[in-house]
Amino acid sequence: MRQKSRRTWSRHRSALLLTAAGIAVVLLAALSTFIGVSDVSPLSILEGGPDGKAAQLLVVSRLPRTLALVLTGIAMSIVGLIMQMLVRNKFVEPSTTGTAESAALGLLVVTIFAPTLPLFGKMVVAAVFALAGTGLFLLILRRIPVRSIVLVPLVGIMLGGVIGAVTTFFAYRLDLLQTLGTWMTGDFSGILRGRYELLWLALGMTVIAWIAADRFTVVGLGQEFTTNLGLHYGRVLALGLTIVSVVTAIVIVTAGVIPFLGLIVPNIVSIARGDNVRRSIPWVAMLGAGFVLVCDIIGRVLRFPYEIPLGIVVGVIGSVLFLYLLLRRPSRAH
Repeated sequence: MRQKSRRTWSRHRSALLLTAAGIAVVLLAALSTFIGVSDVSPLSILEGGPDGKAAQLLVVSRLPRTLALVLTGIAMSIVGLIMQMLVRNKFVEPSTTGTAESAALGLLVVTIFAPTLPLFGKMVVAAVFALAGTGLFLLILRRIPVRSIVLVPLVGIMLGGVIGAVTTFFAYRLDLLQTLGTWMTGDFSGILRGRYELLWLALGMTVIAWIAADRFTVVGLGQEFTTNLGLHYGRVLALGLTIVSVVTAIVIVTAGVIPFLGLIVPNIVSIARGDNVRRSIPWVAMLGAGFVLVCDIIGRVLRFPYEIPLGIVVGVIGSVLFLYLLLRRPSRAH
């Protein structure tokens, strides 16, 4: 009876904390919406009316940017969690496995051979390249006899470096280095209405990931264990890799690479809440959205009225946290 009461209280406390986290994300989103050079505040919107400059700026630029930030934070954090379960290593995510670099190579190929392709077509090509790059990473891992927790992300970073070098070489030869730079540096300053809607598809993919969360948890225990439970290891792995590749391609096409986001957030949630994927996903989503909003606010106010791209702010904070996690808890990683 006492244990049942404790479990009930634990569930209620978890629900209250998650609600508080959701309220904090909403407040951060509201703060992010009203930060900028132009005067967009509740008072200016009321004074100008629905056709005023402030209201138009809010609808065309500020709200799309805030929505893009929240959707990116949720989607990239969850695909980072999935990738860590599939690879069975807590120090991997799309930017440390060659997935992001492969998607950028796909975008370069589209720019060279089909520059007029619609945004959705570019996303599909980038997703196919990202899937191929991730598959190559897994093939290389299978041929490595010793998988230490540090060696796996190092292999991914080296693979990403090789793919990135090839991409940079062709971009340099074809005078496309500036275009490549926009994909490799996450920047939301150019997000407008009509240029972020693909991210809703990324949110849909994360919902699918939530539905299949238990299967990813089982796959994380190994191929033999998965087969013994009656699951098809290859199909679940293919579903997870497809979700990771499509979401990564959508984010890069829309805003560029956001490094370390899918690594830092799941690890922090894992330390606090454990490794159950289904129970972790809501927390990963809330923390991912909040982390991206905080980094965006820092980038916008640090050199106001100028702006530091979000990818740089997340990269600096994320690399420090990455080193901290590497040095702090080696025994918990698998």
